[in-house]
Amino acid sequence: MIDFALLPSPAYMLEESLLRRNLALIRSVKERAKVNIILAFKAFALWKAFPIIREYVLCSTASSPWEAQLALEEMGSRAHTYSPAYTEKDFSIIKACSSHITFNSLSQFHRFYKDTLNSPSRISCGLRINPEYSEVTADLYNPTAPGSRLGIIREELGGCLPEGVEGLHFHTLCESSSYALENTLQHVEAKFGDLLPRVQWLNMGGGHLMTRSDYDVEHLIRLLKDFKKKYPHLEIILEPGAAFVWQTGFLVSSVVDLIKNKGIKTAILDVSFTCHMPDCLEMPYKPVVRGAYQEAIAGKPTYRLGGNSCLSGDYMGDWSFDKELQIGDKIIFEDMIHYTIVKTTMFNGIQHPDLCLWKEDNSLETLRRFEYKDYKNRMA
Repeated sequence: MIDFALLPSPAYMLEESLLRRNLALIRSVKERAKVNIILAFKAFALWKAFPIIREYVLCSTASSPWEAQLALEEMGSRAHTYSPAYTEKDFSIIKACSSHITFNSLSQFHRFYKDTLNSPSRISCGLRINPEYSEVTADLYNPTAPGSRLGIIREELGGCLPEGVEGLHFHTLCESSSYALENTLQHVEAKFGDLLPRVQWLNMGGGHLMTRSDYDVEHLIRLLKDFKKKYPHLEIILEPGAAFVWQTGFLVSSVVDLIKNKGIKTAILDVSFTCHMPDCLEMPYKPVVRGAYQEAIAGKPTYRLGGNSCLSGDYMGDWSFDKELQIGDKIIFEDMIHYTIVKTTMFNGIQHPDLCLWKEDNSLETLRRFEYKDYKNRMA
């Protein structure tokens, strides 16, 4: 049992038991469906937790030279790498740290493919395709919108694949269901099905939220098995990010001031939405606060929760509580491990939350504590 009064604030808290629960499910899907599931760093790159992850999953996917280096150094395996564009300056690192490289365009493939042949370790090359179908409703996360810069449409690809292409990659999901994947595969086959017998692997990207409580895992397994029956030669790869750490931890914050203006009460915290929970403002979505009501309840103390940056929009609301908040009270934001730590900023020089692990033996391990020098060293 976690004693929240003893937790540091601010701090991201990853719970080992919940992480292992997700990892066990992911490994089960991998083994039962006979596919390869790898960790996407873009959602979670807390490398001091990688020893736990490596007990269940051995590989990862990268989107940049630094992520590819992290894969080699801390996951202990070369990355499946995709980026919208590579440069000559970065490609030597990409090449040294990758087992698979996916190219976003034909021009990028023709520019760099021959360079992969000079690698001391074999690299399998692929192309990202755009099936022009996605069930993602938020434009910010929809990679198939008209004019998208991500992936090659069939019209551009033509009737054949360039020599050297061994795989295809699509990524059109975002916290999606197995039924969204099923519908997507129909469009992939309709547009690119004639090319599948000519490649060795198909990467189905991320967004498979298989650890969400209402996700139909059995349907996913049947879907993948049926697809492999149609294309038995293909290695199927899934690279979810959020699913690995979905509901595995929280963000601890504290009330530092209470303000009332025109009848609106705001609790100012020692964390920031824009700095520490950016997707809340970008998507947007309203996070769950432990012990609070998600909507205003008549007769109960109700507050906006405000961040401690100078951005006027650094707040959300309203939450109701059973009693009035006091300075020093802990506010716990649920499910704050995926797409948070990897996207935080030090805007305004605000204290970055500690990175912590609540271990299975009910002990606390602080993985990283940030100091002034971390902020200063990012500046010129």
